[in-house]
Amino acid sequence: MARAIQPGERIHVVGGAGAGASAAALHGHWAGAIVTGCDPGGASPYTPALEAAGISLEWRHDPAHVTTSPQPDRLAVTKALTSIDPDNAELAAAHDIGIPVEAWQQVVADAAFGRTLVAVAGTHGKSTTAGWLTHVLGEAGMDPAAFVGALLPPSITGGAPATARRGRGAAFVVEADEYAGNFDAFRPDLVVITNIDWDHPDLFADRTAVVEAIAAWLTRAPRATLVANVGDLGVRELLERLGPWAGAVIRTGLDVESGSVDLGARIDRATPDGTRISATGLGPAMTQIDLPLVGKHNVANALGVAGAAGSLGLRADVIARAIASFPGVGRRLERKGEAAGVVVYDDYGHHPTAIRATLAAVRQREPGRRVWAAYEPLTFHRTAALLDDFATVLGTADGVAIADIWAGRDPDTTVASAAGLAAAVRARTPGVVAEATGTVDATAAWLAERVQPGDVVLVMGGGRSYRIGELLLARMDANP
Repeated sequence: MARAIQPGERIHVVGGAGAGASAAALHGHWAGAIVTGCDPGGASPYTPALEAAGISLEWRHDPAHVTTSPQPDRLAVTKALTSIDPDNAELAAAHDIGIPVEAWQQVVADAAFGRTLVAVAGTHGKSTTAGWLTHVLGEAGMDPAAFVGALLPPSITGGAPATARRGRGAAFVVEADEYAGNFDAFRPDLVVITNIDWDHPDLFADRTAVVEAIAAWLTRAPRATLVANVGDLGVRELLERLGPWAGAVIRTGLDVESGSVDLGARIDRATPDGTRISATGLGPAMTQIDLPLVGKHNVANALGVAGAAGSLGLRADVIARAIASFPGVGRRLERKGEAAGVVVYDDYGHHPTAIRATLAAVRQREPGRRVWAAYEPLTFHRTAALLDDFATVLGTADGVAIADIWAGRDPDTTVASAAGLAAAVRARTPGVVAEATGTVDATAAWLAERVQPGDVVLVMGGGRSYRIGELLLARMDANP
């Protein structure tokens, strides 16, 4: 259970350069704790915000971080570390001397103690939806705090790009991830459920198992208000699984029969600049809104944002205006730049459903252009379990570069390969260029030799995939 962080308590964050752990470090610091951290992976896109806050990280694991006086009162860690390196020297030292070791999510939950906790859950779209809701609440003057699993721009954080917003208002928005019980620390008052798909095949046998995990979590907050995207089959299964709910349920959906939803929409126009929708349920009449984002999935995300914002008391006109000014978050169809006539986008998509939606969205942004998909698969087990789906959706691009698989927490790296995925793409879509291109550096070099003016490169994946776009743009700039 959450408790208030005490001023002066010492929190050591292991893996502090990560997206979530860096947010925990910031929120602990803002709550008055003395925060230290380490990460042998070195600096990351998330560390400048720590530096700006005066939080320093050591670039190695060392039991002295735990044993040297003054010792930390607790260690915050990522579950990826506890699963791939359970004998880590710092964790062992903490256990030996009785210092509590907990997930970094617990620090975020403790920072939110006493506030209205708003959790955004679901398989896809959590970061965009949580960032969008944080933006809307901020524009409405509610000054929310937040943890989002993607970099929020300075216009939302009020400072350096970060995965955390300080905020002193009543609302605290968190991205709640279902993997290995990452969301267990959170007991939300309001929950947005974007969609439920089969993912994390190392833990979940099928979509039903994901539904069961989310349902079990929600039963620990039995009076929470649910904003549920009933346009999604998995979410409808969740509501059936939950049965009668003590809290309110706000049903949202794109192109769902109006009597079945409290907040719905249809798409009126989709252009490279965004998506115009007509929404019902925001007011007495249909409300037309120009969304700055593209893709049907983002219309569904916007409805979730509107439902949550309305539940928190915002007026319909305020919601509509704020939704239309969202700048987006990092690595979610983020336009990285253009060089030698080639436009480069970067996205975190690493699941077939997300890749399909992102490819459709980039074609809306850049109609008529040839699209290269540069994909760094995230984990061997996901690649193996969903190989056919990956091959099918990647084959809808005009050309495919598959970088080495990022292992993450995988103990078995023999179950799949980048070459195997490339071969599967070619087998399912004859004529499409699809190659295993090696490291992210080699992938950028391979693309630089093949792209032509007018092309679009869409980089997707976890790990270090974000470097592909940066390196490609640098090469194109150097050799226009």
